[in-house]
Amino acid sequence: MTGKPIISPAVYHIFREMMMELSGYNIDRMYAHIHEFAVSRQMEDTVQALSFARKMHAGQYRKSGEEYIIHPLTMACHALSLRIADDTLISTILLHDVCEDCGVSPQELPVSPEIRYGVELMTFTVLEGETKDAAKRRYYDRLGENKTAAVTKLFDRCHNVSTMAGTFSKEKMKAYIEETREYVLPLLCRTGERYPDLAGVLFSIRYHITSVIHAAEHILRTDDAEKKPALFS
Repeated sequence: MTGKPIISPAVYHIFREMMMELSGYNIDRMYAHIHEFAVSRQMEDTVQALSFARKMHAGQYRKSGEEYIIHPLTMACHALSLRIADDTLISTILLHDVCEDCGVSPQELPVSPEIRYGVELMTFTVLEGETKDAAKRRYYDRLGENKTAAVTKLFDRCHNVSTMAGTFSKEKMKAYIEETREYVLPLLCRTGERYPDLAGVLFSIRYHITSVIHAAEHILRTDDAEKKPALFS
């Protein structure tokens, strides 16, 4: 099983398709929901970010086989479901992977400078002569200094841990959980201390992330235990 997801991609994809059909959870409906909400609230940057993100992510796919745009759309819908109607945050969520994955500079984004900066902070880079671990520490430290970027990262991790079982190998899942515990949950705590107005939102995100990783760790431990040779036969 080394190098393969815990759940086979085929089974995972079928399950996802069933859930999406039952819940109306699909790209067109999410896009329309976000667009309608943004227009009704005069969230001009969100309207621009929505169409730009879909255009730039066209032809890109997640490891699950889904169109990549489903990732930022899901994050945005999650934020809206928690009654977040912040134009800057929703726009940053929608654009958070555009610079890193589409070769677009922050200056090219059709949104405000504040949103461009948030997306820039969300873009992971390794500087010349810098180790990946050092780059990761610098990345999370900078995220913690910006409210929009920090919350965007938390929604990002929330969705990614929810989908890792069908796409990550055991080794990658363990590493991802470790990174979540070492960097993401402390970021969540710091964000809560700095911005008490986000207490309800952060509780929901923490509950979601920790519930998923606890379940994943249980599955991983059970799987490892089943593969250990018996002491007596």
